[in-house]
Amino acid sequence: MTLQRNIIHLGDALQLINEVEDESIDLIVCDGPYGVTDNEWDRIPNIQEYNLDLIKRFSAKLKDGGALYLFGKPNCIDFIDYRPYLNLKSKIVWYQPSRLAQGRVNYTNNYDIICYFVKGSRPRCYNLDSIRVAQLVELEHRLRCERVPSVKNGKYGKTKFNGKGKNPGDVWGDIKQLTYKSKELVCREALNTIQKPIKLMERLVLASSNPGDLVLDPFSGVGTCPAVCKRNGRDFTGFEINVEFVKLANARLKCVEAQLPLGI
Repeated sequence: MTLQRNIIHLGDALQLINEVEDESIDLIVCDGPYGVTDNEWDRIPNIQEYNLDLIKRFSAKLKDGGALYLFGKPNCIDFIDYRPYLNLKSKIVWYQPSRLAQGRVNYTNNYDIICYFVKGSRPRCYNLDSIRVAQLVELEHRLRCERVPSVKNGKYGKTKFNGKGKNPGDVWGDIKQLTYKSKELVCREALNTIQKPIKLMERLVLASSNPGDLVLDPFSGVGTCPAVCKRNGRDFTGFEINVEFVKLANARLKCVEAQLPLGI
């Protein structure tokens, strides 16, 4: 059975994934359990083993060169061997200095990890021009650096200043987490653990897919990733077990159709 595109399917991701055709997906954005909260959906005895199981399942569904972005805490893929299934390209640090928690016996965790995997040695696409960020270095200083021989005439020539901006790198502090005052926040229940910022999902989708590609979001929540896909000409298949979240997600998809803001 092949699941219908551009629908958020109500049900358990671990069951619905079996209905996805093998080697049919261009990109998977997996913002699932972290195994760190008391929420029923997040009570995972061993998050590393859970994530390894996801990686195995996702590998079969991705096309060669397809990408997986897997969200988690710093140890989310420690102590597991994912190498037979996918190639880890980068661990992106999503830095959140605004978190209020104050550790009393250890340093407060101020970041999440987004593990960027590719099926095979090379990604199908990496659209750098779609995700460039502003240069933080003064132009005059940058130009002085480019006069260095290894940059001007050598192997580092491709690092020259680009007026469109630079690669965002693997530490992202420019996209802030949602707060109770965020206009795009759908509901308080979705704050922090469920709903991610539109700009964050958009960066992943634009970087690792092209218009017309199929994106799988196995833990759709309130539908940020599907809405981003719809707004940017990508097809999607979404899974979500919470019926109320599916209703909210469908309302956001209607906002995209009406060219309205995604916040509700």
